[in-house]
Amino acid sequence: MKQLWEAGEFIRKLRNRRRFGELSRANLRLLCLELKSDTAKFDWIARPADVWAANLPGHIRDRDVSMQAVRDAVALREMFFATVSWIDTAEFKTYRQEAREPPRLIISGTVTREDAAVPRVTSPVMKAKLCGFHFQMDDGVLVPLDAGEGGAQFKVTA
Repeated sequence: MKQLWEAGEFIRKLRNRRRFGELSRANLRLLCLELKSDTAKFDWIARPADVWAANLPGHIRDRDVSMQAVRDAVALREMFFATVSWIDTAEFKTYRQEAREPPRLIISGTVTREDAAVPRVTSPVMKAKLCGFHFQMDDGVLVPLDAGEGGAQFKVTA
């Protein structure tokens, strides 16, 4: 029963605490949360650019969206392991969805509870890398991971 309560608590925290990002007010979109005996799978769609960023130059808007996705990945990892005590390993995947395009994998990582003691670093990108997340950036913008590096891409079937 404790496991069910912790899973519910994580969902409540996700809805309340991660409702707004630091660089985007859009909600995270949960795609999949799968909990097994001591592992978890957690997939979500990264926040899109905020409406207030519509007048910003495209490269600045794209950097903000990418930085928000990296910060969300680290924050969700910390929140997950702080809330769900019986999970030791979790697979996190973040997708970005452009208009009229299928979601593309931009952040992937299998993280463990032991990685929780990440040293204090000021760079969110370095912190994410130390936590076990894998991603590629080009001039501060996340680029989709190749199928060989991050796993199969999200596929939509009709």
